[in-house]
Amino acid sequence: MRTATTVEASSGWAEQTTFVVEAEKLGLDICFVAEAWGSDGPSALGYYAARTERMLLGSGIMQVGTRTPVAVAQTAITLSNLSGGRFLLGLGASGPQVMEGLHGVPFARPLSRTRETVEIIRRVFDGGKISFSGKEFEIPLPGGDARPMRLSTRPLHDIPVYLATLSPAMLRLTGEIANGWLGTSFVPEGAAEAYFAHLDEGLARSGRTRADLDICQGAEVAFAPDEDALRAMVAGRKKELAFSLGGMGSATTNFYNQAYSRQGWAEVAAEVRERWQGGDRDGAAGLVTDEMVLGTTLIGTEPMVRERLRVWKESGVDTVRLYPAGDTLDAKLTTLAKAIDMVREIA
Repeated sequence: MRTATTVEASSGWAEQTTFVVEAEKLGLDICFVAEAWGSDGPSALGYYAARTERMLLGSGIMQVGTRTPVAVAQTAITLSNLSGGRFLLGLGASGPQVMEGLHGVPFARPLSRTRETVEIIRRVFDGGKISFSGKEFEIPLPGGDARPMRLSTRPLHDIPVYLATLSPAMLRLTGEIANGWLGTSFVPEGAAEAYFAHLDEGLARSGRTRADLDICQGAEVAFAPDEDALRAMVAGRKKELAFSLGGMGSATTNFYNQAYSRQGWAEVAAEVRERWQGGDRDGAAGLVTDEMVLGTTLIGTEPMVRERLRVWKESGVDTVRLYPAGDTLDAKLTTLAKAIDMVREIA
C-alpha cells in the first residue's frame, strides 16, 4: 500500500507547510489538498509543489461545477508541469449545500456533469481543438462567431484523474472512467457490497480490472496506550461521526449517511440524522456506537491499528490516506511516522 494524507489549508499556513514538508521526509507518498468551503486547493498545491521534491500532490477535491471543465484542465496542466509531473487531479460532485448554498450552482445531474467534465478535460489534455456537445456542456456555444480553440499549453506528463464518489451510480462511473477512487466512510467488512460491486461493474463496462484503479481510502489514525485511553478516544469521535451522518449534505441528501446505511447501520444512521436535524446534537452522538467509530477509522492500540491496516490491504485498498491525530504539530507527525512504518511493514 502507498501512504497519503489530506490537508486543508484555510489557516495556520506556516504550521501546515511544515507538516507537508516533514511528511515528505517521513516517506509519505501523496499529499491531497482539500477545498470544501475553505481556501481553494490549487493555490496551496502550487505552493507545496515548490516546497517539496518527491511526493505526489493531489487535489482532494476540486468540486465539479464551480469551474468550467477547461479551467479545471488548465489548472491541472499548470500544476502538473510546474511540479515535474507530481500532480493528481481529484474531482468530486460535492453536495447540494456547498454547490447551491455557497456557489449558487445547481447540484442537479451530478452524474452527467462529472462524466462530461472528465471527458472534456481529457480532450484538453490531448491537445486538439475543443469541440463538445453534451447534456451539460456545449463548447463552443452555438449561434455566435465562436470557433473551436485549443490551449497554447500541453501537459508534459500523464495526469491521473481520481473521483471522490459514494453513491452506487457515481461509483460505477468511477470504475468506468477514473484512474483512482477517493473513498470515505469505508468499512472493509462491508465494502464488497457497498462499494466494490459498483466499482467493478463500472470497470467491466470499460474492459478494465481492479488493477487499473487506485483504491484510495482515508481515515483518522490514532494510537491509544491502553484500553482506558482508547475508550476516551472513541467517545470523543462520536460527535464528529454524528455530524457526518446528520449534518453533512442537506435535509434531503446526505451521501455519508447513505454509505453507512449500506454497510449495516441503516437504522442507527437514520435516527442519528433525525436527532441531529432536530437540534439534539448530544442525543445524536449518543446513538453512535463504538463499533461504528472503530469500523471506519484506524483508531486503537498499536496491535489493533496494525491489524486493521492488514484488513484494509486484504480488502483491496491500494493507497491509505492517513489523518493523524494530535494536539500539536509534533504529535501529528509522530502519529503519522508510526502509521507509515506500519504500512511499510504490511506492504
